[in-house]
Amino acid sequence: MKRFRRHGTESQRDRLKQELFQFTKTVEHGFPHQPSALGYSSSLQLMAIGTRSGAIKLYGAPGVEFMGLHDENAAVTQVFFMPHQVELVTLLDDNSLHMWTLRSHKGLSELLEIGRFLLTGPPGCSGGELLLLGTEGGHVFIVEVPGFRELEEMNISLDQITSCVPDDYVGRRNLEHVEALQENPINSNQVAIGYGRGLMVIWDLNHRCAIRHIPATQQLESMWWTENGSCILSSHSDGSYCCWTLRTGDKKEEEEKSNIPYGHFPCKAINKIVQLPTAGGPPFLLFSGGMPRASYGDRHCITVIYSKTQVAFDFTSRIIDFFVIRDGPHHTEPSALVVLVEEELVVIDLQTEGWPVIQTPYLVPLHSSAITCSYHVSAIPLKLWERIIAAGVVQNTQYSKKLWPITGGQNLAPDPPQRDLLLTGHEDGTVRFWDASGVCLYPLYKLSTAAVFNADADLNDNMSQSAEGEWPPFRKVGCFDPYSDDPRLGIQKIHLCKYSGYLTVAGTAGQILMLELNDEAAEQTVEAKVVDLLQGQEGFRWKGHTQLDVREEPVLFPPGFQPFTVVQCQPPAVVTALNLHSEWKLVAFGTSHGFGVYDYLQKNTVLVKCTLNPSDQLAMEGPLSRVKSIKKSLRQSFRRIRRSRVSLRKHHISNTNKVIQEANARLEAELAEMELAPVQRKIEARSSDDSFTGLVRILCFADTFLSDSSHNTPSLWAGTNGGTVFAYILYIPPVEHRADEALTAQPAKEIQLMHRAPVVGIVVLDGHGAPLPEPLETAHDLARSPDLLGSHHVLVISEEQFKVFTLPKLSSKMKLKLTAVDGSRVRRVGVAWFGSSRTEDYGESGLVFLTNQGDVHVLSLPHIKMQIRYPCIRREDVSGIASCVFTKQGQGFYLMSPSEFERFSLSTRYLVEPRCLVEAPLPPVFSNQHQPKLEGASSALRYMLSPYFPFFLQEIQKSLEGDQT
Repeated sequence: MKRFRRHGTESQRDRLKQELFQFTKTVEHGFPHQPSALGYSSSLQLMAIGTRSGAIKLYGAPGVEFMGLHDENAAVTQVFFMPHQVELVTLLDDNSLHMWTLRSHKGLSELLEIGRFLLTGPPGCSGGELLLLGTEGGHVFIVEVPGFRELEEMNISLDQITSCVPDDYVGRRNLEHVEALQENPINSNQVAIGYGRGLMVIWDLNHRCAIRHIPATQQLESMWWTENGSCILSSHSDGSYCCWTLRTGDKKEEEEKSNIPYGHFPCKAINKIVQLPTAGGPPFLLFSGGMPRASYGDRHCITVIYSKTQVAFDFTSRIIDFFVIRDGPHHTEPSALVVLVEEELVVIDLQTEGWPVIQTPYLVPLHSSAITCSYHVSAIPLKLWERIIAAGVVQNTQYSKKLWPITGGQNLAPDPPQRDLLLTGHEDGTVRFWDASGVCLYPLYKLSTAAVFNADADLNDNMSQSAEGEWPPFRKVGCFDPYSDDPRLGIQKIHLCKYSGYLTVAGTAGQILMLELNDEAAEQTVEAKVVDLLQGQEGFRWKGHTQLDVREEPVLFPPGFQPFTVVQCQPPAVVTALNLHSEWKLVAFGTSHGFGVYDYLQKNTVLVKCTLNPSDQLAMEGPLSRVKSIKKSLRQSFRRIRRSRVSLRKHHISNTNKVIQEANARLEAELAEMELAPVQRKIEARSSDDSFTGLVRILCFADTFLSDSSHNTPSLWAGTNGGTVFAYILYIPPVEHRADEALTAQPAKEIQLMHRAPVVGIVVLDGHGAPLPEPLETAHDLARSPDLLGSHHVLVISEEQFKVFTLPKLSSKMKLKLTAVDGSRVRRVGVAWFGSSRTEDYGESGLVFLTNQGDVHVLSLPHIKMQIRYPCIRREDVSGIASCVFTKQGQGFYLMSPSEFERFSLSTRYLVEPRCLVEAPLPPVFSNQHQPKLEGASSALRYMLSPYFPFFLQEIQKSLEGDQT
């Protein structure tokens, strides 16, 4: 009966787990890492970005996102949408073609790959009913799209081209590969073929002959056939462009004078040129590159010329590609320039005076300054949310008022149930606030801490302002700026109280800033308080960086979070732990030398504790010293040798043969164990003189039973890298005397874990076994009061095991070993609430943790039993594991690249993922003489029908193989 009852309970628990836990990678936030191709569909209003790792991402209206991944680990070189359909084609740098479609399933669209084929030459372009493929050998193959048969008689061979070109031109140079293909916008039977060495030939597809040739002498980079069909623009490698006027009925062309916009000195190539007409004025001319080689060869520019206005937009990184969005009644008026550069996406409003930048609702470069830490806050109160947004609006006055111009698809996701913030700390001393409630990670507000200090940072950056009369007329656009003027400004820890509006941030040089939210600008001095964590210990000399000096004069702070106090640790080491208790008006901070508590109401220090081990010299060298001393390395090596000799003496056996046999058996067993589990190891007591044993990893405030079992008191808990936990009782005066009576702290308990593994988490559990609520959470009726009648427990999480102690006696109650069982170590810890997917009124608290193997686990509380385990991050991705942050609702974020957060969920109830629909547009009606304008960002493959795609590719392959033979 017992066995039957246990089996029934287990099966019931398994069902409950399925209702509570589910691992899903939901959405990728941020800017794609290493983009390599750009495409746009004017009929679908969708943009596509391909990356060097083989990812393809589609974006429409905010919230409309799709992601696909090629099986081949090859760069996407070109992306093309099929006109007026929901299919697109990608070309990889391994010469493979891939067909994708947006297929509807259960009312939602999903991006699926429906065909692939390997080509032996790069494709060209197509339009109407013909597909044109240009190859590196200079041939152009033509395939009839509806019938999917090769039109061999229409193929354009290199011999046919050379036969119609003057002998002196052919003899002088080899034509090279097909660089560009352009269809005549008003006559689909004519196509311009551009060869690498400069020759351009206009070919009549009906009569299968060349009707014109343009013998340009400079190397060709790109072509553009104007919409009225009267001119062809060509751009060249010497920084010039030419406009070739095509005369009707004459096989010769009139060459306009070659124009070098930024000459007379040698210039870089113009990589792409576009000319677009306007309804009531001169055309827009846009081109990338062309800068003077010697002076501005390192600039990444796109020049826009309209009437007498000319601007060279200076971007922050290399330009990948660009396109122009057109609107108006007939979609002919250029309205926005969309530019993909290597590190960000920039959209420029071409209809507003001054051509301002339009703020992007997605694809914002998270890494505009390198991310150094992350912090997530769930369920932000509406009042705080509105104040943060208002502070951000003041900062963004330079942006265009125009709405986001890419509007394709329908966002069918429900409104987020709550407002969530993701805060990122950056190397340049900024903290950025992101709306993490939904699919789009939208920037709300940016806090800069550099103004507080006399740092090396340049606060008056006027690079965006171009000097009057400067030539070229540069205007700096984009926000990517990875270079920090002073690395000491880097933000390492963040803690925000969503109920009081207090924020504390800590940095690389031991600085802790206390900030409060103010809706008005204020000029004020920031009070500095120095805290000596060494407590007068002699014989130590800090070898790292110096501290940042706080400005003595008043500083004007804009609306938003404004600092009022700076606590400066001495030595100025990196702050490794931080916690804020806004109800008690206390902030706790820790470094590799110790920890302290600061009362920011009375502005004085409550507690300072030095945790530095006297033998730990590395803790004095600072983060900029990466090399261990030779003396220490030698000392550790000798200790290892000595330990191994002692262990051999202890197990000495007189029989030498027996010793050898046992040693061999042990070696074989160890080798076998290594092959089976290369990371598995036993828990071993670590040496007390290991490096950074005094480094403080975790600080925790708790109102619990520490002195006796009948009186709960405020307390502070601190865990170190050496497996030590310190517990202090805090004596806080009543509210009416809080501002004038001194606070005191008294040491109460100390735990030394036998295995000395770093303490990475401390959770105090109330009488019901539930984690204690956040400060002020109960006062705002957002959490039930903790149970103060039953016995409290403290859960100490080290890298290697979980251990529950009773309070106040601190006797061990239960533990769960991790490293000894599966060889992994705990890297990140969080407490989350998991709601049932079946019933609204049931849920459980769980302990979520991530290991160095990249697995995420959930433990039940308070019984610390393993519930689920999922592989999440590659074990080799050390930076991804280190950047992981958990939310209170069982979700998580980690940096999958320097510029992208991967979002995942462990909960069945809380999911944030794209839910969108893209429907095929209605095909327009065209006359026989006017075909639809081809879709895509550059000259390449343009038109296909998905049901016949595999057969069609086979036809191409036959043609290309015939070309090779």
